[in-house]
Amino acid sequence: MSHVEEPTVERKDEICSNLDEISKAVASAGKVRDARLVAVSKYKPASDILAAYGSGQRHFGENYVQELTEKAAILPDDIKWHFIGRLQSNKCKALASISNLWAVETIDSESKAHKMNEAWGNAGHARPLNVFVQVNTSEEENKGGVERHEVVQVVRAVRESCQSLHLLGLMTIGSVEGSHRRPNPDFLALVGLRDQIKAELGVDLELSMGMSDDFDHALELGSTNVRVGSSIFGSRIQKSVPQ
Repeated sequence: MSHVEEPTVERKDEICSNLDEISKAVASAGKVRDARLVAVSKYKPASDILAAYGSGQRHFGENYVQELTEKAAILPDDIKWHFIGRLQSNKCKALASISNLWAVETIDSESKAHKMNEAWGNAGHARPLNVFVQVNTSEEENKGGVERHEVVQVVRAVRESCQSLHLLGLMTIGSVEGSHRRPNPDFLALVGLRDQIKAELGVDLELSMGMSDDFDHALELGSTNVRVGSSIFGSRIQKSVPQ
């Protein structure tokens, strides 16, 4: 690990306080015991991640391949990185070069599953890579994710022909409109798909759903993996990061 500038005392206290509050909320809200909290650290400096790391946080999520690659090179190698951005086929090799990449949460087609499988296998890792199949539960044209009617087919393909991948679960981002409704229709759709897959294929899958504004509700509906950024690190001016 290269030298990373230490966070200021004030910044460390702020992040650790926020993280403690969110961690307690995750522990108390979930249907599922030991739901996983992924701290979304896109656009945040490595010093912020170190502050959260110092409080025991190990799962971090990044949206951009270049940013993730740069951070992984200078931060502790026991961090468990989640790639949560739109997956591009030509970025699979770069992602596979990150030895402590723990999960890719945005597999949205059979072809990308095969590309990620090939890249991870060629990189020679001793373990399979955890993946989630992203589902376009809101059926929005501009949103990434597998269409609902194709989910079972993609899940079957990952399980049967991608030996370097371990299918961990299903993921959704959902619509802005849905995030204000209770129950959230996108979360209900993902739960239904999980149950359908269990009935048809006999496999139990995790659910990655819920972010800063609605993670508590997602946990009530059975999420096992929530992605929380601004509630931990606060909002900052976004910078342009090449993908």
